[in-house]
Amino acid sequence: MAFYYEEPCHTFNEYLLVPGYSSAECTPDNVSLKTPITKFKKGEEPAITMNIPMTSAIMQSVSNDTLAVALAKEGGISFIYGSQTIEQETAMIAKVKAYKAGFVTSDSNIKPDQTLADILELKQQTGHSTVAVTNDGTGTGKLLGVVSSRDYRVSRMSVDTKVSTFMTPIEKVIYAKKGATLSECNDIIWANKLNSLPVVDKDGCLCYFVFRKDYSEHKENVGELLDPQKRYVVGAGINTRDYETRVPALLAAGADILCIDSSEGYSEWQKRTIAWIRGKYGDKVKVGAGNVIDGDGFRFLAECGADFVKIGIGGGSICITRETKGIGRGQATAVIEVAKERDKYYKETGIYVPICSDGGIVYDHHVTLALAMGADFVMLGRYFSRFDESPTNKVNINGQYMKEYWGEGSNRARNWQRYDLGGAKKLSFEEGVDSYVPYAGSLHDNVQTTLNKVRSTMCNCGALTIAELQQKAKLTLVSSTSIVEGGAHDVLLKDSNNQVK
Repeated sequence: MAFYYEEPCHTFNEYLLVPGYSSAECTPDNVSLKTPITKFKKGEEPAITMNIPMTSAIMQSVSNDTLAVALAKEGGISFIYGSQTIEQETAMIAKVKAYKAGFVTSDSNIKPDQTLADILELKQQTGHSTVAVTNDGTGTGKLLGVVSSRDYRVSRMSVDTKVSTFMTPIEKVIYAKKGATLSECNDIIWANKLNSLPVVDKDGCLCYFVFRKDYSEHKENVGELLDPQKRYVVGAGINTRDYETRVPALLAAGADILCIDSSEGYSEWQKRTIAWIRGKYGDKVKVGAGNVIDGDGFRFLAECGADFVKIGIGGGSICITRETKGIGRGQATAVIEVAKERDKYYKETGIYVPICSDGGIVYDHHVTLALAMGADFVMLGRYFSRFDESPTNKVNINGQYMKEYWGEGSNRARNWQRYDLGGAKKLSFEEGVDSYVPYAGSLHDNVQTTLNKVRSTMCNCGALTIAELQQKAKLTLVSSTSIVEGGAHDVLLKDSNNQVK
């Protein structure tokens, strides 16, 4: 006879936090959101600690190099998606590591025989106002000139105007030679009142750009997450098929931490993958595993040697695994049970293995609930897909700007490795959908709003750290009617023009 759980599983939306005593010192400014992402022994410090408890999902529509840089500036880690070629993924990792070093590989490039229309289209795609003009239109071609917003006026020029006629030619471009230090490049920028400085090699080919704004941002982003070489920390997704070739390449490109991308992690395939990494690199290489939804799955991966364990099956907004396969569990229940097993494992072994809640988060306060229930950090897909920095297109749907968002199990992504059970190398059926999400603007503004809410709620619970929140939190299940009571009700709402909705 099958095993039956006596209690139904629950989602985050079915819980509320009950306030605790707040002292005078318990203010949002005093709250620390630092959290471990890698396992550590009792009395020791983790190899990697995040400054905020947020990571981005290993998805094509979420985590590329642009989002990775933006999230690292806030203090979190993005996991570059692995459902691409090894060369493509390593190139993204390399871009992130080069960005903080100040030398940025150009991704806005054009040929001299293209037109103003092409410039405008490129600016729309990338959001960048500085475009390199190279002989072959690549970021490593021979630099022929530079186009900035000061070089053209749309109202006075035909969109058919050739780039070569209005670009600033190389003869008038101030640039640095490859080998110049970042400090020397910044001195050139400040001395010549430049916004950007190209760096070229001995053959005149473009290598990098150095931007004035990066220097300013470094001073502003006090919580940014850096490696020992002062570069941004970045993660990378791997699978259980080509890890023997993918992992060495990702590490060579500079990846700080890896994560096995799989819909279900309680498997021989993840055990083999972790064993190979441990056999070749020992504990020096950090790798997370998952996903699991109960204590047995956590203990299995912890004993395999995972640095952190991801929790969640079927809870993502674009995931239909529960509908198609009938497996999964309410995210709140899964986090609570895995957290209990994590604590039990820590008492038995003295090794603390961080856990990550992946999926099921709809509202900002769900992040706080996940942390209170025991998660050390959360992984978010839909949340980050809405921002400027995500890799998808912004489109106008019925007068509202939206961003494209699709699951790794969708026909569009066809990430069969994520759902691999050792059979044929193909996606037999869809476990994700292709969709749109409302466009929300910049990552920085939204993340800061979310974290302000988390800090405020933690103060309501009398906690100044995530560990203290987990000790002091009091959680209550809510009824369907109390959920209704929790929102605006029994009133007529006014819109921004004071009109009744």
